[in-house]
Amino acid sequence: MHAITIPEPGGPEALVWAEVPDPEPGEGEVLVDVAAAGVNRADLLQRQGRYDPPPGTSPYPGLECAGRVAAVGSGVSGWAVGDEVCALLAGGGYAEKVAVPSGQLLPVPKGVDLVTAAGLPEVTCTVWSNVFMVAHLRPGETLLVHGGSSGIGTMAIQLAKAVGARVAVTAGSSQKLARCAELGADILIDYREQDFVEELRTATDGRGADVILDIIGAGYLRDNVRALAVNGRLAVIGLQGGTKGELNLAALLAKRAAVTATSLRGRPASEKAAIVAAVREHVWPLLDDGRVRPVLDRTLPVRDAPQAHRVLEESGHVGKVILTV
Repeated sequence: MHAITIPEPGGPEALVWAEVPDPEPGEGEVLVDVAAAGVNRADLLQRQGRYDPPPGTSPYPGLECAGRVAAVGSGVSGWAVGDEVCALLAGGGYAEKVAVPSGQLLPVPKGVDLVTAAGLPEVTCTVWSNVFMVAHLRPGETLLVHGGSSGIGTMAIQLAKAVGARVAVTAGSSQKLARCAELGADILIDYREQDFVEELRTATDGRGADVILDIIGAGYLRDNVRALAVNGRLAVIGLQGGTKGELNLAALLAKRAAVTATSLRGRPASEKAAIVAAVREHVWPLLDDGRVRPVLDRTLPVRDAPQAHRVLEESGHVGKVILTV
């Protein structure tokens, strides 16, 4: 088969379409003929040599894909050759074929085409596991989403609104904020022009956010704690603003608040399967009936993966960027 490889870490030009050995499905795995793969910021880090795949997994980038089942390994039930699926991966999505643990497969939702479905597994699993399984967002609470126009952000807005929460977002332009408003965001904050803590406090009568979903990390740590409501929960899922920050424990104690940090890629297959099962139970019905919809910025051929990475680095996109195979 062919796949996007990374012979040497570097810029987007480090991504090379090359012939590589075909994967073989092991016990409990399914082989998928890939139709499309989602592009995520973790892929950029892998390309730069800063985020290696877990041991024993595919060396090629791509944390989610969609396609058709080509073969089923021993011990697999519930899936058959020809099924249209999307999948959460530890790597290998930028390729013609990928082997996937069967617990990380999802059916393509009703009304969603196969290419668009490639952008669903990573965002739905990230948002559901952090906002709902860890931070336990409840109806009537306020969720603050940093990067509201990103793939993660556009899904978080919709899922929070679906359960009856109020949503605040930060984004870097009026155009991006307008898109967030179309998806249901209630509080719109331009982080380039406004202090998100003060804007949030004003909009919530001084209460703050019950849950914050943060892609920035160290750069926002202090202000995120300031922005939390009493009993608030901060979920850190990205490090775009650095890895080391100062945490004011006194402020955290005063609010009886919590800070968590999680990632998906390195989790054991059993944990990923539990998250995928929860997403299928709670999120897939919302997609099936159209209450939640994937937001797609653009599609590019997989050979144009370098251009897809440039799009993410420039941060002008809204929603997901997809590579078609």
